[in-house]
Amino acid sequence: MDIFEYQSEKETAPLRPLAERMRPADLGQLVGQDHVVGDKTPIRAALAADRIFSMILWGPPGCGKTTLARIIAKKTRCRFLQISAVLSGVKDIRQVIETARTEKKFHARKTILFVDEIHRFNKSQQDAFLHHVEDGLITLIGATTENPSFEVIPALLSRCRVVTLSPLGEASLETLLARALSDRENGLGEMDLGIETAAISHIVSMSDGDARAALFALEISAMQAASEKSDDPGVISITHVEKALQRRAISHDKNGDKHFNLISAFHKSLRGSDPDAALYWLCRMLAGGENPLYIARRMVRFASEDVGNADPRALSVAMDAMEAYRFLGSPEGDLCLAQAAAYLASAPKSNSIYIAFKKVNDTIEETGGLAVPMHIRNAPTRLMKDMGYGIGYKYAHDYKDAVVAQDHLPEELKGRIFYRPTNRGYEETIAKRLDAWRKMMQKEPE
Repeated sequence: MDIFEYQSEKETAPLRPLAERMRPADLGQLVGQDHVVGDKTPIRAALAADRIFSMILWGPPGCGKTTLARIIAKKTRCRFLQISAVLSGVKDIRQVIETARTEKKFHARKTILFVDEIHRFNKSQQDAFLHHVEDGLITLIGATTENPSFEVIPALLSRCRVVTLSPLGEASLETLLARALSDRENGLGEMDLGIETAAISHIVSMSDGDARAALFALEISAMQAASEKSDDPGVISITHVEKALQRRAISHDKNGDKHFNLISAFHKSLRGSDPDAALYWLCRMLAGGENPLYIARRMVRFASEDVGNADPRALSVAMDAMEAYRFLGSPEGDLCLAQAAAYLASAPKSNSIYIAFKKVNDTIEETGGLAVPMHIRNAPTRLMKDMGYGIGYKYAHDYKDAVVAQDHLPEELKGRIFYRPTNRGYEETIAKRLDAWRKMMQKEPE
């Protein structure tokens, strides 16, 4: 078992990966997460007062979860311990608890425990934290790439604040790359390398919001450029990046039009029910070095936006293809994306969900927060029942076919229809069913 206690250290930098050397040392250097660490945010206020609260840091790989935890370690006067849920078990948690007790008893110092990949702990392992987080013996900081609502037990989640970190945008990644190229102490500054705009764009595109991936790509591209340069200062070109990553770049103009043209052609081929064209544009993007997960995400969106309930299975197919690609990677996983693309192109189409969703949001924007009708309000207490909550509610299962003539919208929207299914695919079945129900409920079309 490894329990790591953070220590401020000046290690032999050349032996560490660039991403590790370039980790921000304070909140001001952490890019792309202003909503989490900007001025007047809870974390910044907690650090200033040295009163860190228990939290779950949730975000994709390379967004700064571990970096934020290490910044907290540097800025707090508390004892800071780190364990990995991949390598640790209940025995290791007990050891941490004993360390925290010793720290509190003999040094009057609190203990902050950082658990990387906390979602890897099972229920019993997570249960081991509960009492000690609740009584304040330890302050827990967990990091996870998975939705904590599903992967962290409710009792522990209720004792922590969920802090959601975002994947880094293009501007943030470009800032990190420029910083790494110019930093002479920890970065690549001593190599005196410039970089082409196209090379930056390719690295950013391939990194998919992951700072660690971007810095790794820059590091090996810099080594490729340095190995080929003469006595003159070198420049990292798009060719160097392609050689280092072994992936060709999509040729972009300065506005990235070709990138967007390709994804547009793919999307419109799917919408146009043309599987041959969809497969062609898919392969064009893959051959050009487009991030396959970007394509997968677009197909997931397409499944709801353009197929919808005409074929409810389409969303599952798109999600399965994305997860299969994550599992297999390229080139094996590329075929899963192709299968999904052919399925989506061949599926019946409906944008009724997309239109209904937009109408509902427009209505909410127009009318504001209308009151919930009394008969469908929750009434868990006698007081609330006496106030009329739940009075007159009709339980659908008490009626034929579990359908009851009852309004569920706010009074001001009574009779309003947002969702109008088409007569294509499975939505034809839905349309017939809703038509019969709406007539029964006297909700005739406007």
